[in-house]
Formats: sequence, structure tokens, C-alpha cells
Amino acid sequence: MRLSPQGRGIGAAALFMSLGLVLSACGDGDSGGGGGDLTAPGPEVLDDLDEAVQVEFWHSMDAGNGQVLDQLIDDFNAENEGRVEVTGSFQGEYDDALANHRAAIQQGDTAELIMIFDLGTQFMIDSGQTVPAQSFIDEDGYDTGEIEDALLNYFTVDDELRSFPFNNSTPLMFINRDAFEEAGLDPDDPPTDLASIREAAEELTVTDDDGEIVQYGFGAPLYGWYIEQFMARAAAPYCDGANGRSDRATEVLFDGPEGVELVEWWEQMIEDDLALQIGRNIDDGMAAFTSGRAAITLESTGALSNYIEGSDFEVGAGYFPLISEGDPGGSIIGGASLWINGEGHTDEEVRGSWEFVEYLLTPEAQSTWHAGTGYLAVNTEGYDGPEAVERAEEFPQFEIAAEQLAESEVNENTAGCMMGVMSEARAAAEEGWEAALTSDATPEEAMSEAAERVGGTIEEYNASVDE
Repeated sequence: MRLSPQGRGIGAAALFMSLGLVLSACGDGDSGGGGGDLTAPGPEVLDDLDEAVQVEFWHSMDAGNGQVLDQLIDDFNAENEGRVEVTGSFQGEYDDALANHRAAIQQGDTAELIMIFDLGTQFMIDSGQTVPAQSFIDEDGYDTGEIEDALLNYFTVDDELRSFPFNNSTPLMFINRDAFEEAGLDPDDPPTDLASIREAAEELTVTDDDGEIVQYGFGAPLYGWYIEQFMARAAAPYCDGANGRSDRATEVLFDGPEGVELVEWWEQMIEDDLALQIGRNIDDGMAAFTSGRAAITLESTGALSNYIEGSDFEVGAGYFPLISEGDPGGSIIGGASLWINGEGHTDEEVRGSWEFVEYLLTPEAQSTWHAGTGYLAVNTEGYDGPEAVERAEEFPQFEIAAEQLAESEVNENTAGCMMGVMSEARAAAEEGWEAALTSDATPEEAMSEAAERVGGTIEEYNASVDE
């Protein structure tokens, strides 16, 4: 199974259609939510234990990423023998993990700690099952100074950190450096906005003797996460209510000027034979780039290693592009965060879960995690660890991702839209985008129809939490 690092989550859309039962059973749906009455216990609850506290950790990391996580779990357990013992439990892809957690809430039997993808944040708050991350920070006086600001920004709601960032990524623009040089372009000065991508694509598109295109200048999958990125970098909210940060979101805004301009540009690039039409499959986008069919693409930082290992050319990286020159920039993260369940769990279990999370956020653990998986180092000091330094020497392109995130403006737009049906909204944006490229509908019509479709789902979800 290929788990996209940023968490595609499209399969989660159906989950939110039947959340009323869960949410009505969990709390009153106050916009604060998130277990407001649940607080973090102090370290004294782990004094004088007769046996180690058992912490079950549900996550979505398998294959190589799972092996790295298992090693971190083993290292923590070795350091805390007789005190806290963590058991990892793979729950499938992100949407599967959320479905399993929802079922566990209904059954009153949740895991102590769970990894939930970014699109599930509002539901986790509304469910009222977790101890807010801020409570642990306040209880221990935990210093978040070295935690990446952009990550804290995303998971902070109503001025409180709700969960702990962990396996997070950000998108970049990837380029075929060999193709750039052959076209007379400087690979160290890649395009920065849609207009300059088009200019580069005009030079990068190559035909054979029969006039068949063998290399397109640009090609990327129709992934809704990218629309969110483009809008954030243009300082445009993705949904109302200040991106759902000041009031519960009631509508999406991806059919606004920024979203329509992006889709219009994409359509024109394809019509002019400068861009390869890929569709919504991420793997198809990766194959188009690594095979040399597209000289410029967009993807998550988590794909960097696969791109380098799977390409016969030198891979370069640049900041995720702007819609227009002069846009303020910024970056929305993807991936998942860690939530500590409080409802139905003892103080010892809650405290043990926090101490494990605290360990995962150390520079040492983050160096291991970043180097072994390609995810961002949540704790920026992790980049100075020996494993991370070695990785940077092997993949200097990754420094672009760290720089882009460090320079990201921290505001409501780069925080991303907070909405209970964010997964459905992302799917709807993709559907509208695809319809504009494959039907007679104009980009404005297609995106407006998509936004209208998801509006009913937003209304239904909000009603389920009594808003």
C-alpha cells in the first residue's frame, strides 16, 4: 500500500455523512469542543507504580515508515521499562484509522493515543474525547519554542493547541534539472508562479520528428490539497468564518477568483499542449515525472526520496508556486497529528501517553524520524541531529522544504480551513477541477457547482453538532 504522506483522505468522505450519532453522544457541539472538561494530569500519577502503564497507540504508518516508528516505540519502552509501555497498532490508511476511531467512540473503547490526519481535526475537536494538547503544555510548562510555527498554527484552534504535530509534510515544485539545462534554462532559478511556469514549459516541451510530444513542460495530478496551497499562498481563505477559525465554516470558497484562475490556467496549458493531462491519481503524476514525460510537477516533500531513486535524471526542487507574482506566499501542512484520549482512560494512561508524545518531539527522535521517513522534523532542532544531517547531505533538495515552511506567514489562511467535512470539500474541489478539464463546463461553472454540492454536506454536519 502506498500511503500518501500528506494524507489524501478521499475515502473518508463517506464517514462524515453519519457522524450525527457519534457527535450527539459525545458532547454538546460547542465550537470549543475537544474535551474542554478533560485536563492533563501531572507527573506524580506515575509515581509508585506496581506495573508499567499500558498505552495503545493507533497509527497509519506501515512499510518503511512503520519500521522507523516501531524503533522509536522500542527505544521509548526501553528507557521507561516498568513505568510506561507503548504498543503500536497499525489501523490502515488515514481514513480507515478515523473510521476505526469513530467506531471505538461508539463502543466506548478508544485507544489511549491515536494518529489522525489533518482533515479529521474538526471532528476530533467536536467529538469531545481528547485532552487538548494545550493542557499538557500548561501543566508541564512545556516549551514549544522549537516546534515549527507553521505546524503549531495549523493545529491551534481558539488559541489552544489541540493536538501534537508529528508526521507532517508540505508540497513543493519538483523539476527535471537535466531537461532545464537542455532547454537553456537555469535549474537553480526555477519558476515561481503560474506565468513563469508557462514560460518555462514553452521551452521545456519537446516533440519528436513526427511531431509527437515526448516531454511536456508541466504535469501534475488534480489533487485538492494543491488548491488549498495555491489559495493560502494568495492569502485567500478556503472557507468562510476566517477559514473556520473564528466561526464554524458554512461554505467553501474555492470557486472564488483564485481557484477559478488556477483552473483556467491549467485548462489553457493542456489545450496548448504545454501540460500533460494526468487526472486525479497521484501515482500517475509521479510516473509522469520520473519517466521524463513532464519536466515540472507538484508533490509532497514525502515523495522526494522516491523521485530521486526513481528518476534517471537529476531532480531539483523549488518552492510551491504562487498563482501570481507578488502573492504573499505561505504554506499549508499535510499529514497527521497525535491526539491523547481522555474520556474513558485513567490519569496514568493519559500521562503515559503524553510522556511518549513528549519523547517523540525530542530533537533526537525527530532526527531519526525525519531521516528515516522524509517527514518534516517537527522539532526544528531535529535537523541538527546526526541522522538528519546525513540525510541533508544525501538529499540537499529537502532544505527547500524546510526553508519554505520557515518563511511561511503564520495566519488564518496558512492555518488551513477548519471544517468537519473537509475531506468531502477536498474531493468536491477535485471533481470540479476535473469537470472543467473534461466537460463543456467552464472553470467558473464547474467550481461553482462543486462548491454548491458540498454546501449541503457542510450544513448537515453542522446540524449534527447543534451549530
